[in-house]
Amino acid sequence: MMRLIKKSLLLSAVIGLATLDGHSQNEQNQTVMPGTAQGESQLPEGKNWKLVWSDEFDGEELDRTKWDYRMHIMQTRHETFANDAAKLDGKGNLLLGLYEKDGNYYSSHLQTGSNYMDRPGNQYGKSALTWPIADLEPPKFTHKYGYYEIRCKLPTQEGWWAAFWLQSPVIGSTLDPLDSGVEIDIMENFTRDGIVSQNIHWNGYGTNHEHEGSGKIKLRPTDNDFHTYAVHWSPTGYVFYIDGKESWRIAGPVSHREQFILVSTECNGYRDGGPSPILKKAKLPDYFVVDYVRVYDEMPNKTSK
Repeated sequence: MMRLIKKSLLLSAVIGLATLDGHSQNEQNQTVMPGTAQGESQLPEGKNWKLVWSDEFDGEELDRTKWDYRMHIMQTRHETFANDAAKLDGKGNLLLGLYEKDGNYYSSHLQTGSNYMDRPGNQYGKSALTWPIADLEPPKFTHKYGYYEIRCKLPTQEGWWAAFWLQSPVIGSTLDPLDSGVEIDIMENFTRDGIVSQNIHWNGYGTNHEHEGSGKIKLRPTDNDFHTYAVHWSPTGYVFYIDGKESWRIAGPVSHREQFILVSTECNGYRDGGPSPILKKAKLPDYFVVDYVRVYDEMPNKTSK
């Protein structure tokens, strides 16, 4: 009960965030410090912030007014994406699990919106033409700029990966990423050696694709294996954080498009047609555990008269 009260009190707080000016870009392959107390947002000092969206994962069931399941990728039903591998533990955590059935492995991929090119379209009239875009659906939450933070515990078994990221509904629809949007990978974890990375992608995923990344970042251990990952997305760039410490920054290109949130897992091998052999060695159950996801808007600093 005290934990839930603490989380509730934090949601009404306006917390300071440090100015983005005057900091040099961190070197790649750095080591970062552990997080602070459970449930506390790690907003650096110097700016005023207002909480505009969050999920604390309290209760017994996933809040479907906030999340949808992603089942498709690039107009294809992705075999490894499942709608039954996400649950709440009743203690304020989301559990994204990995499970095996008939030799295949499944996990869940949550999102607050969708990319317009993910789901396949339909025949256009009675001709052989196809409109490649499926029925458009209103997002549950999209947002532009702000501070996006997750507190989570990474999986322990090899063969699947976890991520926290932002996506544009129309990424790659033009060659102007400021208008079409940018994939913002706040945290990606592919291996079980305490290595994460932070990345941005733009101009879609074909021949025009471009990318910049932090390189490998080594986490320092914590008592409970939880860490926080965040990005401050502003009109002048992106500043990434791990456990409240700046971990990477890049000036752009900066998306000026509202984007949606994804908390995702994916099984290795299925993009190439089948499960990776390493999945057969996984000791199940295994989980990507999420304490909370929060979004803050930067507010004007109060000035004395």
